[in-house]
Amino acid sequence: MLTEKQKIFFEKLKELYGQEVLPSFDLMAKEFGFKHKNSIWQYFNKLKEENLIQEKNNRFYINKDLFGAVLFSSVVKAGFASVADDYVEKRVSLDESFNINSPSTFLFTVSGDSMIDLGIYEGDKVIIQKTNTAKNGDIVVAFIDGGYTLKTYKNKNGKVWLEPANKNYPNLYPEEQLVIFGVAQGIVRKF
Repeated sequence: MLTEKQKIFFEKLKELYGQEVLPSFDLMAKEFGFKHKNSIWQYFNKLKEENLIQEKNNRFYINKDLFGAVLFSSVVKAGFASVADDYVEKRVSLDESFNINSPSTFLFTVSGDSMIDLGIYEGDKVIIQKTNTAKNGDIVVAFIDGGYTLKTYKNKNGKVWLEPANKNYPNLYPEEQLVIFGVAQGIVRKF
């Protein structure tokens, strides 16, 4: 069981370094205001004992299972209320779920309302996996005739176009160029 000081130390450690390799004890001692690196070692011994910190190849990491949101196995009904189950299934991370740590994954902020019928609204963050190919029906970020847009990719009998999800907008047919930047994997929305 951690003391209050150890909990505070660990939370600051998570905040400062996240999932990165933790720096040297000397550097951490300076950043945390300790006179000696031995103080850091004392904290680390306890954090290792509690499996909050792991060591691999003489490098220290914060246990990756401590990051992300908690996923409950019970569902939340959008209709009538149901009995609540407080059973935690596992901790999930958007980084893992959408492979966000990959250099080929990008987040874009949506501007405009051309995709609202698919539940994509202005201000949403769309998660895009970089690729230059798309299947019919994929939601894509594409470069078309000099500008980028988020639309549904359509291909019928060799004819290609981008389709909005709002009846107030027309389909976009390339006059000169259509290049797929990437395919949408999901959206993140703040209330």
